[in-house]
Amino acid sequence: MTSNSLRPITENPDLGITMPDGTRLSARTWIPDNATDAPVPAILEFLPYRKRDGTTARDCLTHPYFAKRGYACIRVDMRGNGDSEGLMADEYSAQELDDAVETIKWLATQPWCNGNVGMMGISWGGFNALQVAALQPDALKAIITLCSTVDRYADDIHYKGGCLLNENLGWSGTMWSYSSRAPDPALRPDDWREIWLDRLKNEPFLAATWLDHQRRDAYWQHGSVCEDYTAIKAATLAVGGWGDAYKNAPPALIENLDAPAKAIIGPWVHKYPHFAIPEPRIGFLQEALRWWDHWLKGIDTGVENDPLYRPYLMDSVTPKSWYTERAGTWLAINEKPSDLARETWHLGDHALQDTAESFEATINSPQTCGAHSGEYCAIWLGPELPDDQRSDDALSVVFKSEPLNAQRDIVGAPQITLTLSSDTPQGQIAVRLLDIQPNGASARITYGVLNLSHRISHATPSPMTPERAEEVTLDLDHIAYRLPKGHRLGIAISTAYWPLIWPSPVASTLTLTQGSLSLPLRPSDDTDEWTFEAPEADTPWQVETIREGSNSRKTITDWTTGIVTLEIVDDFGKVKDGDHGLINGSVAREWWSIHPDDPLSAHGRTHWTDELEREGITLRTEATSEMTSDATHFHLKARLEAFENDELIFEKDVQRSTLRDNL
Repeated sequence: MTSNSLRPITENPDLGITMPDGTRLSARTWIPDNATDAPVPAILEFLPYRKRDGTTARDCLTHPYFAKRGYACIRVDMRGNGDSEGLMADEYSAQELDDAVETIKWLATQPWCNGNVGMMGISWGGFNALQVAALQPDALKAIITLCSTVDRYADDIHYKGGCLLNENLGWSGTMWSYSSRAPDPALRPDDWREIWLDRLKNEPFLAATWLDHQRRDAYWQHGSVCEDYTAIKAATLAVGGWGDAYKNAPPALIENLDAPAKAIIGPWVHKYPHFAIPEPRIGFLQEALRWWDHWLKGIDTGVENDPLYRPYLMDSVTPKSWYTERAGTWLAINEKPSDLARETWHLGDHALQDTAESFEATINSPQTCGAHSGEYCAIWLGPELPDDQRSDDALSVVFKSEPLNAQRDIVGAPQITLTLSSDTPQGQIAVRLLDIQPNGASARITYGVLNLSHRISHATPSPMTPERAEEVTLDLDHIAYRLPKGHRLGIAISTAYWPLIWPSPVASTLTLTQGSLSLPLRPSDDTDEWTFEAPEADTPWQVETIREGSNSRKTITDWTTGIVTLEIVDDFGKVKDGDHGLINGSVAREWWSIHPDDPLSAHGRTHWTDELEREGITLRTEATSEMTSDATHFHLKARLEAFENDELIFEKDVQRSTLRDNL
């Protein structure tokens, strides 16, 4: 559609959608002006992240673009968040999904909608798009899910490989802050304070809930679409980024869905691909429009003939904690990931080699191993990516190949099988696949972690029998990476990976005696490359900057106590909306401390400050949380404070201890 044929649209900042129980959800909408005379499909994005001041920047780039091309775009604040009424008890609750289904039903009956609905979202919105699709509302014909997961237990921010991710506390602290913010007083002039206080009183501290479910039980099965892929009937476009935590869902969806499905994975962190970093960005909105036009309007746009899988094959580069651009090549692959060829390597005496042999290697890593892992989920655009791994390699046992005599294009999920014994019942391993460069630099290609008590089952963990050798297998995260000729392939194995995962209660020593690596490969040829259009977007959000943002990541060693602390400060700045004048700002802080010799010294702490300002009203929340553990329990503390015009009007403390369950 040319710019001359773009349709005029009308934006509504607060369209009310009433749920069956009377709760009013607030939606920001962009609808073509003549849609009542010529109804259009609707595209829903359903989030807790505040349409008025949270996702505004990306909403402005995205939703008007679709609306001007013949779609009604609906960005809804979930129950208990932003400008909507009600309370939110947990992520992906039955209530949340029921509300989304009711919203879809409501959209399909509006005079400006032709009865066809699509659902789109990144992260939370990508999760619930999949989960709602599995509920099969009649009007939902297609979804676009970005940076999402099919398995809420093993591939989210909670229990990767059965290990407790520190992001479990970190993201709980984020939601402790996000969901406790007030509605915009301009939209709810009569009852914003009442709604805010009700939220504050009822705001759940989610880390406590998540720690009540340390096994993969019914709590995690709910919302995990891998439980029944056949339930999803909507056409599914799955998008991810190699710099993001959620890179495994797109391959899983094209592997397992019966519904029409395609996958795209770029070099990006946790952002939409038309403005993501590292570049190259792609014409994501054009790709999405082709998807919507076909499945919601019945136009033959050729999407059914697109390659099944379009991953970005990243070139080997100097490892850094941040990139603005990442060299590589887009691939067009029509095989399922499981059908790609594999190459087997064997672990030997500190070597990766062609032949299998027995060896003996012991490892007991200092608790600070993992300092160069980067963030679990790179999202805030600071120095969050894994940098040179040599310091962590020195604290691990490393197996290296000879310099390669030909390049390898690694496409898929590497798998490693190890025969090992532990001197303790509880233990964990982290396995990193490395690109060891000719100058000695060590780049992490991909990785995996495993709680050894979960080696057989996440639902029914069983401790190791000390000193008894067992075979364990773990899949590393999916990746597409070109390992050049002359570089070495490496495997690094450690018994700690802080601050990514919480340590076991006792520092274990592992003895390795056999091992093999199954490496997925794409044939190195030029017949399956792809080109995307350049990115397009609508008019950026217009703001007045009051305070510039900044990102800081520092490692601090206390030479008296030996405690090592990672300090992260993400100042998101402070801006005034150029349209409606709401001022908002926030600062997120995290501290992760541990002693190299003591897993029980682990300490995590978060602190979010959030500000909202409007004529004569200044609101602020201070949300803090922290976690420690002893040999038998996890200990959580959290505090929430709310200020109106610098006066403390609300305070709440939460304190919980939870028994460690094979963790």
